[in-house]
Amino acid sequence: MDNLSLSSLRGHVIELERSDPRHLPGSAALLRPGSAAGASPVSDPESGFGRMFFDALSNVNDLQHTTMDLTEAMLTDPDSVDIHDVTVAIAEANLALSMTKAIMDRAIRAYQEVINTR
Repeated sequence: MDNLSLSSLRGHVIELERSDPRHLPGSAALLRPGSAAGASPVSDPESGFGRMFFDALSNVNDLQHTTMDLTEAMLTDPDSVDIHDVTVAIAEANLALSMTKAIMDRAIRAYQEVINTR
């Protein structure tokens, strides 16, 4: 089974065939023109894991900003904001930030293990 050919190499991008139907098929918008629906998607740096990662970081940042806005509104006009909404927003932002930190720590540790493997 030859999933890797010289014609599939382009710079640092290697396209592999999908050998198992349970694997993620990729986005149909990223398929090469004229390719079949089950073909390998063209790798795009603005999609996939990188895009998902930056969207997740953006969501954590948005939660932090929402928390700050609600806290400021509570301090300046206490009748405009329910204290429960502020408490929930703070808890969500705390959880998101601590999970992001844990994921980043594990990713850095995994990278260091890969680098130190000989």
